[in-house]
Amino acid sequence: MKKITPFLLLIALLTTSCRSIKNMFDKQTPHEKYAEKLEDKHLDDTPEGREWLAVSRRALEDAQSIELPYRQNGYFNCEKPHALGLRFKANFGERITFDLSKKAGVRSVIFADMFKEDGKKSPLFSADTTNNQFSFNVDETGTYILRLQPQLYNGGDYTLSVSVGPSLGFPVSGSRANVGSYWGANRDGGKRLHEGIDIFAPKLTPAIAAADGVVTGVREEHLGGKTVWIRVGDVNATLYYAHLDKQLVQEGQVVKKGEVVGLVGNTGNAKHTPSHLHFGVYTSNGPVNPLPFVSRSIKTAPAVPAKNLAGSLKLIKPQKTAEGIFIKANTELIPLAVNSQGYLAELPDGSVVQAPFSAVKVLQQPVTQTEGVIRVTVSK
Repeated sequence: MKKITPFLLLIALLTTSCRSIKNMFDKQTPHEKYAEKLEDKHLDDTPEGREWLAVSRRALEDAQSIELPYRQNGYFNCEKPHALGLRFKANFGERITFDLSKKAGVRSVIFADMFKEDGKKSPLFSADTTNNQFSFNVDETGTYILRLQPQLYNGGDYTLSVSVGPSLGFPVSGSRANVGSYWGANRDGGKRLHEGIDIFAPKLTPAIAAADGVVTGVREEHLGGKTVWIRVGDVNATLYYAHLDKQLVQEGQVVKKGEVVGLVGNTGNAKHTPSHLHFGVYTSNGPVNPLPFVSRSIKTAPAVPAKNLAGSLKLIKPQKTAEGIFIKANTELIPLAVNSQGYLAELPDGSVVQAPFSAVKVLQQPVTQTEGVIRVTVSK
C-alpha cells in the first residue's frame, strides 16, 4: 500500500488534465508558429498570405455543424488558401479521438486546432503535426470547433474520422457486469433522483479504479453502505463507489487504473436489492452523469462514399444555409470534403455550405495535377 504525501496530494488536486498542462507550457501552437513565420518572410504582405490568415479566422466563424461520431474525406487545393471548421457537441466525461490521415505521397502539413465555442472561441489545444491521431477528454458539456488548415501552397487528399468513447475505465471487472439503472431515475417515490448509475454484477465481483487517483474516503454510510471515494486529477472529479461488500483500500492510498478497491455487494439501503455497484462522479459543481465517463461502447462513424473532390460542383436545387441564407440553383461550388450526407463546399464568396448529394451535379473538369497525382474529374 502506498501513502500519498501532502505535496503529491496538492498536485493531484490542482491537476485538471494533460491538455491544460500543455497549454500552460506551450506558448505557441504549430499554427501560430507558422503564421509568425509567414510574417518573418513578409508573406503576410502578399495577397496569398493575407488570404491564408483570413480564411483561418473565417473557418471559426463559418464552422459547419456535424454530429459525432463523424467521418469525412477531404481535399485541399494548393492553388489558393483554404480552411475548414467543424462544429460539434460533446458531453463531459467523453473522450473524443481524431484520426487525420493523409493520402500516401501527400507531403503537406495540416494544422488541427481545437476551440471551445464560448462566445470568444477559446483555444483548447493543437495537435502535433507529426501525429495522425490525437484526442482530448471533454471536461465541460458544450460546443467545440475543430479547424483544419494546410500550410500555404500545400494541399492534397486526407481522411478525418472522429470517434467517441469514455475517458475512464469501466469500474467493475468481468463480462457479467452491466449497467441496469441510470442517471436521473426516480428514487424514494420521486422524492429524489438517482445521482449515478447502478452496475449489477455477482456479489464479491471486484470493483476497480476507473483511473489513477488518490483514495480520499473509506466510509460506511446510511444510504451508500460501505463506500470508497477516489480523487482523479485527469478529469478533475471524485469517483464514488457505494454498496460495497468489502473495502480493500485505505484513505490516502494511491491507486492505479484497474486496481481493486473493493468488492461488489448490497450494503446500505441496497440490502433488499441484487448486488450492484452504485457509481457516481462528483465535481466542484456537484454530481454529473457518470455514463459518458465509463460507457463500454466506442462510437465510430460509417464509411464515406468515394468521390473525386478535385473538380467543382453546381447546385441543381436551391439551398438554404444553417444561418438562413438562400443559395440559388446553378451556383458553382468548390468541394472541400464529403461525408455520409453530402458535400462540404465553398461558395464563390468564400463561405462554406453543406449540400446533399441530390442537390449538386459534378462538373466536367480538365485534367489537373496535384502532389504528383494526375486527376480527372468526370460527370456523375
